Amino acid sequence: MGRCCFYAAGTLSLLLLVASVTLLVARVFQKAMDRAVEQRVVLRNGTEVFHSWENPPLPVYTQFYFFNVTNPEEILRGERPLLEEVGPYTYREIRNKANIQFGDNGTTISAVSNKAYVFERNQSVGDPEVDLIRTLNIPALMAMEWTQNPLLQDIIKAVLKTYNQKLFATHTVHELLWGYKDQLLSLVHVFRPNISSSFGLFYEKNGTNDGDYVFLTGEDSYLNFTKIVEWNGKTSLDWWATDKCNMINGTDGDSFHPLVTEDEVLYVFPSDFCRSVYITFSDYERVEGLPAFRYKVPAEILANTSENAGFCLPKGNCLGSGVLNVSICKNGAPIIMSFPHFYQADERFISAIQGLHPNKEDHETFVDINPLTGIILRAAKRFQINIYVQKLDDFIETGDIRTMVFPVMYLNESVLIDKETARRLKSVINTTLIITNIPYIIMALGVLFGLIFTWLACRGQQSMDEGTADERAPLIRT
Repeated sequence: MGRCCFYAAGTLSLLLLVASVTLLVARVFQKAMDRAVEQRVVLRNGTEVFHSWENPPLPVYTQFYFFNVTNPEEILRGERPLLEEVGPYTYREIRNKANIQFGDNGTTISAVSNKAYVFERNQSVGDPEVDLIRTLNIPALMAMEWTQNPLLQDIIKAVLKTYNQKLFATHTVHELLWGYKDQLLSLVHVFRPNISSSFGLFYEKNGTNDGDYVFLTGEDSYLNFTKIVEWNGKTSLDWWATDKCNMINGTDGDSFHPLVTEDEVLYVFPSDFCRSVYITFSDYERVEGLPAFRYKVPAEILANTSENAGFCLPKGNCLGSGVLNVSICKNGAPIIMSFPHFYQADERFISAIQGLHPNKEDHETFVDINPLTGIILRAAKRFQINIYVQKLDDFIETGDIRTMVFPVMYLNESVLIDKETARRLKSVINTTLIITNIPYIIMALGVLFGLIFTWLACRGQQSMDEGTADERAPLIRT
């Protein structure tokens, strides 16, 4: 009996160790789980993945910060602006996909992304309906930019004088965000009907969408999950100088494909940024106990390099690193995009303004992605709206102002997975870990039986030694 156990333990140990090594080298269980994830993470009507895409469960908050101008008269005399940051004014975002239609063979799906904002008083510094902000009179600057026609220029000059409009104006936070009727734009609207008579930094963006999208469902390949193939009837943009700059790449930023790897470059198309951007792996993180890859927007995105030359319009007119002139897609308004406080921008943009303090913790854009599922666990999308200003000899309202990129406001659109969603996701990940670790469990059993085999071998040897000693004992006594 003992000899049978001895050989059984040795044979079983050898078989288990060989099997575990084979399974590890062939990655049998890992590949099986990867295939299961690939087949599951597809936009199919009625599935949990589809429902989460249609009505994102994670709470999204947008914090708006404004730069209040404290020395308007000095600025008009050519001195540096002194700005005071005011905020946050926090809004809960309500998101959902609508007008959903599946394309041929289930490989594409069209939809619009609705977005509404609900004010959160307990997360804000004040009341947006009451709090006043002094900032650039953006409608007046827009009108000045449009005065190529001498007749229109004279009319705008007269209107500016009649209504006593200055380069700086004071409005409530609510008006600056969601819009107000502007006297000057009302006049321009008569000549240019495509220009609204109202102005707001997010005018007509509350309770609306940013256009029609066509996405890939991931049916043909998991790498194409929610990738954009068309926006507003176009497969590429037509604003920029090169085909590469006009490409619509990646997802809308609400989701990513599963099985993300560290060496991947992921692409996002935020329509309010008027271009696609890429994000790169930065670090390992843990969010609510879940593993995550941190991806961030690198400084190269807005660097003054030959790769970005196609974004410089008119051709060759690059403002410098860290800023993007998007007037081409904003009805000609002199709007310049950047990261908050000119984070990662040329020093000259920062030094031109008093009151800016760029830092990574508060002003970097990043997203933490669970690599197995592609689900966003935490993210912060941060960008700043600026206005390009300069002295215009034809308009006394500009005084002796310096030529500069003038900050108006910035936002932080953030998301953090809630504890209940994290708990469910953790359960899925733990199950996956158990399955993919089966080869190691088999190896551990092989080692255990190997130890038993060794113990039996030692015990057998000890018994033999004791038997030999007993045989010798009578001879010694004789």
